[in-house]
Amino acid sequence: MAINVALRDYLMTRRSVPTGFLSEPGPTPDALEAILTMGTRVPDHAKLTPWRLIIVEGDARYRAGEALAALAKKKRPDIDEASLEVERRQFLPAPLSIGVISAPRPHPKAPELEQVLSAGLVAFNLSNAAFAMGFAACWVSRWFCFDLEGQHLMGARGGERFIGFVHIGTPTMKPEERERPVLNNIVSRWPG
Repeated sequence: MAINVALRDYLMTRRSVPTGFLSEPGPTPDALEAILTMGTRVPDHAKLTPWRLIIVEGDARYRAGEALAALAKKKRPDIDEASLEVERRQFLPAPLSIGVISAPRPHPKAPELEQVLSAGLVAFNLSNAAFAMGFAACWVSRWFCFDLEGQHLMGARGGERFIGFVHIGTPTMKPEERERPVLNNIVSRWPG
């Protein structure tokens, strides 16, 4: 098989763009459909589709932020206004965010961990798909991904949990390369 130079070069330089540097325009409906289609092409043992996606876009970004601020205030009555403003901006400035929910189901050949990993691959693949379509992305998990009320507020059902949110938009900056692991420190060979 020949080397796919463009894919190789992309993977060697892939870098998330922080959410604060994602701006309009976001994906068109056709571009979003392509991102969703590519993003969900992941390993899925037993074809269970053990994940769901929730799109937060347009005015829903502001409503989600207000709802999260209200929940944060309920949980921490002493929270200050600056922290509430951070909650209100959870889905800004990115024009679009996709919540990835792990929704595992009992199956004799597909352990729950494998299904959760499949959902994680969806989040990563959505990020790669966004870049493939000319946008930038950042996969993040915030407190409400791990808080039962926050999960339900954002659309998770019983037995489900958020893997995170993939924020997508047009980059306003090019991120600098960061330090990567030294392969000799993390790779070993099984001695057999």
